[in-house]
Amino acid sequence: MKRAKLAGFGLFFSIIIFTLLGCTAEKPDGKRTVKIGYLPITHAMPLFVEKELGGYDFEFELIQFGSWPELMDALNTGRIDGASVLITLAMKAKEQGIDLKAVALGHRDGNVVVTAKEIERVEDLQGKTFAIPHKFSTHNILLYKMLTQHGLEYEDIRVVEMPPAEMPAALSEGRIAGYIVAEPFGAVSVAAGKGKVLFQDRDIWPDSIDCALVLRGDFIEKNRPIAEELVRFYARAGDKAQEKDRHVAEMASKYMKTNKQVLDLSLQWIQFDDLQIDKEDYEELWNTLLEMELIEHPPSYHDFIDPTLITGWDMGTGSVSHFDAAGQGDRLAVPFLEKLEK
Repeated sequence: MKRAKLAGFGLFFSIIIFTLLGCTAEKPDGKRTVKIGYLPITHAMPLFVEKELGGYDFEFELIQFGSWPELMDALNTGRIDGASVLITLAMKAKEQGIDLKAVALGHRDGNVVVTAKEIERVEDLQGKTFAIPHKFSTHNILLYKMLTQHGLEYEDIRVVEMPPAEMPAALSEGRIAGYIVAEPFGAVSVAAGKGKVLFQDRDIWPDSIDCALVLRGDFIEKNRPIAEELVRFYARAGDKAQEKDRHVAEMASKYMKTNKQVLDLSLQWIQFDDLQIDKEDYEELWNTLLEMELIEHPPSYHDFIDPTLITGWDMGTGSVSHFDAAGQGDRLAVPFLEKLEK
């Protein structure tokens, strides 16, 4: 009986130890595993390119999620180290006490207002149903600004939250008169001839901020050199993604299930070559969230934005201005740039 109990305790402790070892973020070779969450959208393209190009001195794991709430739960609870996510959702989490830092943009532009073909002007949307992916999204802010700029109240249309993948079908079936959402879902309707572009986001709000690369504060604090390496390779990946060539499309196809026509159209509307978060652009977002009464205490630029991880990369030039004090610039740059030249 005693032997059976001892055997049981031994098995129990073995399971506990095995579980703890399995949860560690460090591989047997000593390399830290960095886990970054994403949704399969064009706005996360720099992550896809960074993963495929490699060259970094850490293990890099991309984890796909099916919805923003699911992704934010993993980020807020520490099951992932960071994510490409709607910056407004991360701001809300920061307001609620979650230690998050936005370190780079996911993209610029790439949010189009898609409507049914009979919609000729914004005023034609009055009394109709319009879809957004989430109340706490730049898409909702763009809708608000578009209506305001054309003399309409937000309440003049019926705004509904809808999963992005459902929006093209809803437009085609007449359940909604239009929508604004992350790519490639706008391109799906336009490429199929079921919808049209009423406005590009830059026509409504130049330099709007949408998705961002957001990292947990404790990850940055405990792994500063890795965080720097992650973000600087991410910035280079953005420069590569901006080429929008066959190689980039092939890399994206491993993470996004969409046809070539849709992806090509989607890429025409979006930019990846300047991913630094500008203070004035962030403050415009900050002020609009307050104006819309979507958030009571949005985090300030200095509390929420960490621009220091990306400052070593000169956007659009492909040159290194400075790296960390340990002088890791050349070691980090060479493998990556060799891949870009192939």
